[in-house]
Amino acid sequence: MLYVACEGESTEPDYLQYLNEQFGDGDEKGRQPFRIQPVYRRNGLTPSGAVAAARQAADEDEAWALFDRDRWDDIPQAIKAAAENGIEIAFSNPSFDLWLLLHFQPFGGAQGGSSKLVVEKLRQAKNAEAFHAYDKRGDKSIKGSRRDALKGREGVAVAHARSLVAACAHGLCKPADAKTEPVDRAGEPWSYQDWAARAGHARSCPVLQRDPSTDVWRLLVALGIGERAGGARRDR
Repeated sequence: MLYVACEGESTEPDYLQYLNEQFGDGDEKGRQPFRIQPVYRRNGLTPSGAVAAARQAADEDEAWALFDRDRWDDIPQAIKAAAENGIEIAFSNPSFDLWLLLHFQPFGGAQGGSSKLVVEKLRQAKNAEAFHAYDKRGDKSIKGSRRDALKGREGVAVAHARSLVAACAHGLCKPADAKTEPVDRAGEPWSYQDWAARAGHARSCPVLQRDPSTDVWRLLVALGIGERAGGARRDR
């Protein structure tokens, strides 16, 4: 059981339920069963709010917070709070929409916090016809044909996301340095720099300058879905 608090109230919770349904029972190759409990609020949460909600809901269980760059100015504070409480971060710059796009194609180029081009690419991507009307009239759900379009592409998305770490403008970021093993939430607090570096970026790489990037791949790898970081297997 793990708790994942989401900034958004639709797309991310829908996606987490998809992971439960598609992969939650485990498999014959030894991938362990899991259950994600999405935590979200009507009208969404700030990054700091997502971290606080994850802490409250999870108690001492494994906890994650998913949030985007978007317009928020409290991201450093959110990561500091996450480090102090052992709450994993899945930060997307500019938005979670990037993670969806990476299921269908690679992507690069700084976006300055705007998701406009990412969404346009997602609507036009090959094999992503189900997303043709994504975010039109406010429809950002991940259900039905959109879930079907994502199936079987998790490994591709992980590989594309890892490539973005390797291509980071900072120059010292390495996806092989990413960490996905669970931490002892009752142990000593982590530093901001070390916690932010669990995504594979260098300790000196400013989080808000990781553009474009998405750490959602670490959640999948931690659950045994897609490529395992550094070849490590996670035991639950």
